Amino acid sequence: MSLVRSKDTKPELVVRRLAHSLGYRHRLHRRDLPGTPDLVFPKRRKVIFIHGCFWHRHSCSNGDRMPRSRVRFWRAKLQGNAIRDRRMGRKLRKMGWKVLTLWECQINDGQSLRARLVTFLES
Repeated sequence: MSLVRSKDTKPELVVRRLAHSLGYRHRLHRRDLPGTPDLVFPKRRKVIFIHGCFWHRHSCSNGDRMPRSRVRFWRAKLQGNAIRDRRMGRKLRKMGWKVLTLWECQINDGQSLRARLVTFLES
């Protein structure tokens, strides 16, 4: 697990480049916010999390997989990640931030991703 990156992943870089090309300026990984969001738009009070489907238990085919060894360990670990994600989202919303979660499987569709970003950041 030490080789799994939490910053500068390919899906994150795709979203960062797209947001920047659309003219939105952002900060990265602000540790003073709950959950350390991947992209932070301070003027708009909006944050974006980019989650890997496996690690954060998305409902797609990648997120439904479970390792065959040490199943109890992995089930607890992955469920803990999902619970923590929901808790951090609630904390951010209570602080007045709007939260968007983008999943790794959603990054591949460029047009849909572009529309979601613009809709979220302009609302």
